[in-house]
Amino acid sequence: MPLVLSSEAQMVRDTAHDFFRERSPVTALRRLRDSDDPDGFSRSLWREMAELGWTGFLVPEDHGGSDFGVTGLAQVMEAAGRTLAATPLLSTALLGASLLSLAGSEDQKAEYLPALVAGEHLFALALEETSRHAPNRIGTTATADGGSYRLTGRKTFVLDGHVADTLIVAARTGGGRDDGTGITLFLVPAGAPGVTRTRTIMVDSRNAARVTLDNAAGTVLGPIGGGAGILETVLDRARAALAAEMLGSASEAFDRTVQYLKDRKQFGVAIGSFQALKHRAAQMFCEVEVTRSAVLAACAALDEGGNDAAALAALAKAKASDTLYLCGNEGVQMHGGIGMTDEHEIGFFMKRARVAQATFGDSAWCRDRYAELMGY
Repeated sequence: MPLVLSSEAQMVRDTAHDFFRERSPVTALRRLRDSDDPDGFSRSLWREMAELGWTGFLVPEDHGGSDFGVTGLAQVMEAAGRTLAATPLLSTALLGASLLSLAGSEDQKAEYLPALVAGEHLFALALEETSRHAPNRIGTTATADGGSYRLTGRKTFVLDGHVADTLIVAARTGGGRDDGTGITLFLVPAGAPGVTRTRTIMVDSRNAARVTLDNAAGTVLGPIGGGAGILETVLDRARAALAAEMLGSASEAFDRTVQYLKDRKQFGVAIGSFQALKHRAAQMFCEVEVTRSAVLAACAALDEGGNDAAALAALAKAKASDTLYLCGNEGVQMHGGIGMTDEHEIGFFMKRARVAQATFGDSAWCRDRYAELMGY
């Protein structure tokens, strides 16, 4: 398994870094937050990303995508992480595209995927029902009603849920509350009767929502009762891609901190010359590089269909969670008093760390999954 990028992936990486630096710096996130933007992201920027082809990396060519793979999308996610860009990449380009590509019928793919690739249709996965990641803990029920189903239940932490055009809902058609069997996926129009969405602005200023379903009509996506297996595959992709974004944020926090250590002077010398701060910076550097290897390995395994792909995705997410936590905290502390102020951008990386850590399983959850997959 090569831990280097292909020339195509490197080109995507370079293009994405330039794009986000120029079009969506951290000041753009601050502007969205301070203006209380109703969307929480820039729709014009999203259209530009679609024109670059990034929305179709996980979509088959027959439906307008490039099928470039997780490794390609991870390069975009890492670049977005460096500037904390708020986009529907995770909710739509990864989760939506993956679920439709893997579970959708030919008619569903033909209806939704071209619009997704064009940046004209947003998706959100309504999965979580508790305060912690538990993909099989589904209490939302789906009851057959003629040729369709009626869904009742509540979902929390639905990424981009308040702006999505279509919700992909995990509901139970059989089994007990924590059973892996009996989970079915449904397509639910976000504006359908019985669907209530309440926006939740997270501490990192990103989009999430609470969704209430009250006898809402849904269309089956994939096999009835077979949603858990599809979700497992897609969530592995999501963990790897999110780990790539977290790697970008950790790298940027580290770079900004090192630059501050060079610029800030005490007693007539740069504080970066102090041995204790050198040791802390060296630790951050090492953790970032180890995380980079873990992310590359996970993405390559997912694209190649390796038997260890799920374990490597859990490992990458666990490592990225710890690394961003470290770099976010150290960045704020090494910046001193100004690092604690909202005026300085370094605190934004620490806030992003707190939310990203909990998404799709924190480091403890991912380590437990890794141990289970490895037979412990």
